[in-house]
Amino acid sequence: MKPLSEQTVLVTGAGRGLGAAIARAFGREGARVAVNYRASADAARALCDQIGPNARAFCADVTDPDAVAAMLDEIASSLGAPDVLVHNALADFAFNGDARKGLDTLEWDDIAQQAETAVGGALNLIRALRPHFAAQNFGRVITIGTNLFQNPVVPYHDYTAAKGALLALTRTAARDLGPLGVTVNMVSGGLLRVTDASAATPDAVFDLIAAQTPLGHVTTPDELADAVLFFASPWARAVTGQNLIVDGGLVSG
Repeated sequence: MKPLSEQTVLVTGAGRGLGAAIARAFGREGARVAVNYRASADAARALCDQIGPNARAFCADVTDPDAVAAMLDEIASSLGAPDVLVHNALADFAFNGDARKGLDTLEWDDIAQQAETAVGGALNLIRALRPHFAAQNFGRVITIGTNLFQNPVVPYHDYTAAKGALLALTRTAARDLGPLGVTVNMVSGGLLRVTDASAATPDAVFDLIAAQTPLGHVTTPDELADAVLFFASPWARAVTGQNLIVDGGLVSG
């Protein structure tokens, strides 16, 4: 088993928001951190400067298998091949219930756009990392989901459908990769206070969620990031195919 301080971790969509918080959490524990970004170059480089010399920024669109392969070659040559994949990348999306598409205007392309990054990106990354995982008989894959599965308080149909498909892939991949010493799990948050994606959410919604949560506050990106560390740590070595909800107790699994 590899402790966090001996791991190379790839976090997709890590230039900002939750991904950045996850990258910082691994950096705090001494891991080598590959910060993937698609468009947030300046933010990704600034994050690496903040984390320290064990972090590097890598540009790639995870929906492009060739770009993923090239990125992994770059990571391997500078930090070492990734032992841990945290698939956080999200297609452009804003959590604004007033501006969301309802079923009367939603089109399949809306769902497909979200799924291409959530599910297609995960597939590209897992396929590319599989030979390395098999060679060392070790690997950790952690996907990012949502508690909207359990409580679609705002029916973001496209986003939730894509994340639901990602949960299915998480569980089937756990079965397929288990014999290689690889665990595959999901961490699902609720609305986070605050990321770029949730910045469009009115304060009244945050306050309403906080009032319904046993802990009395809306989960932060840093709090969810700490839960991601668990699945990469030796303490989670016998846990796979699971979906851990980190939302202060707002919903149950």
